[in-house]
Amino acid sequence: MKDKDAFTRFANWTASAAGHPQSFLLACLIVVAWGITGPIFGFSDTWQLVINTGTTIVTFLMVFLIQNTQNRDSKAMQLKLDEMIRATQGAHNALLDLEELSERDLNKIREIYVALATAGRSALEKGLRDTDSPEVALAETATHKGR
Repeated sequence: MKDKDAFTRFANWTASAAGHPQSFLLACLIVVAWGITGPIFGFSDTWQLVINTGTTIVTFLMVFLIQNTQNRDSKAMQLKLDEMIRATQGAHNALLDLEELSERDLNKIREIYVALATAGRSALEKGLRDTDSPEVALAETATHKGR
């Protein structure tokens, strides 16, 4: 399971390196050096184009690397949350894999939890307990219909 493909290793390494304080310092030094060379090149269009092109290329490539890293982190987090639901007695297994539901179905489930939260707050205001595990009627949503 730990075997990573070359792109994943490269993306991880690049994301780690880009987030390092020394990388930020290097980027600052490049901008300062570029600024210092302005008078040497007479603040020409070519001089401006160098920094514009460089930053555009780096930004363009970093978007894909960062997105790749974010996608993997998000999937891992969802799997960890799914495992916590699965392993918790009394938890609703129908809530596993929610990220795959349609927006409409997610909103239906959210409404249920908003109602539970409202009822819980109301109970607290009355001096009652708000801890329990009421059944969440997921009906069609739990079977992933309506996608």
